[in-house]
Amino acid sequence: MTPPVAPASAADVTDFPMVELAGSPFERGRRHGLALKTHVLGSVALYAAQLRAMNHDWAGIAAIAREFLPVVEGFDASYVEEMRGIAQGAGCDLEHILLINARTEILQIGRMRAGIPDEEPDGCTGAVVLGTETAHGRLIHGQNWDWRPECAHTTVVLKIRRDDGPDLLTMTEAGGLARCGMNSAGIAITANYLECDRDYAQVGVPLALIRRKVLEQAHMALAMKTVATTPKSASNNMMLSWSQGFAIDFECAPDEAFQIYPDDAGMIVHANHWTSPVALSKLRDTGIPFVPESFYRDWRVRRALAARRGQITRADLKAAFFDDFGVPYSVCRPPRPGAGGSISSTVAMVVMEPAAGVMEVAPMPALRDRFTTYTLDMDETATRDARACAPARPTA
Repeated sequence: MTPPVAPASAADVTDFPMVELAGSPFERGRRHGLALKTHVLGSVALYAAQLRAMNHDWAGIAAIAREFLPVVEGFDASYVEEMRGIAQGAGCDLEHILLINARTEILQIGRMRAGIPDEEPDGCTGAVVLGTETAHGRLIHGQNWDWRPECAHTTVVLKIRRDDGPDLLTMTEAGGLARCGMNSAGIAITANYLECDRDYAQVGVPLALIRRKVLEQAHMALAMKTVATTPKSASNNMMLSWSQGFAIDFECAPDEAFQIYPDDAGMIVHANHWTSPVALSKLRDTGIPFVPESFYRDWRVRRALAARRGQITRADLKAAFFDDFGVPYSVCRPPRPGAGGSISSTVAMVVMEPAAGVMEVAPMPALRDRFTTYTLDMDETATRDARACAPARPTA
């Protein structure tokens, strides 16, 4: 399997393919693997190559992946069945698919066991704007996903039809069960890298599978429970929103979650440093050496959105995410050298309006300003006007 190559120019960037999946977990997975075989094997090759560069052979990589198998089975055995289906469809091993779904955790464990210092991690800048502050009264949620530009060739969009819960739409690396996205109940999720001194003291549920579980929930209360109470191996920031007019952000340590609510301007903006005063009083942020620009990325996005308060549209959120202040250490990041010889960039910009069932995605936005629109049929309650559910803005 040959690892994908990073796009060098706009001409090398293509839209992410979408595949619709239905049936049993195994059948969904098998169709995923068959339809996206080249992309799945590209994902496997990318991360296997990183681990081989740390002097891990495939037997060692597979052994690390298998450490997560009982954890995933305990969390949701159907996820293992879906991964078995992907492996069969793509013609690879279950461990290859576990590698994709736990790549954050497995790459870090591989570095730790090889005695190699951290590489630059994925970044991301995310934002939610409540309907009280938008032009049409509907909540808007989005993010820039910062990671390896090679993933522009392995990222896909999945529309999953379910018989036992809401349908869901997710942008993810091929072979993965979810990354960011929304469901037909109007629940959306994005996530950002965080790091602290509690990381990797336990083997927890892979972060990607927690996001998938959120997207399977029919009610926001259960989505929040999933994020706040599921044990993790590593820290992560997870931003949740509900089309009915609510949003919350959880700064997650492996064993504890710290909630952040929308500010007085009706928004949450988060980059890659811890901001909860409670969290900062209890743990040490160890990720700042890798993402020092995080301190102004969230500030830049928040300031741009505040200037449009009450009239914010998806176009305004896109403009904030396209910000190139401090380039290449910017909100919208062109490919640039990272630590350990890797290349880092904004792989995708995602903007969602859950009540409308719309997700817009721009691959490699610093190279090409082009969005593809993906849609999902929403449940009736998810399309309710958020202004009817939100408290009125205070007046002087």
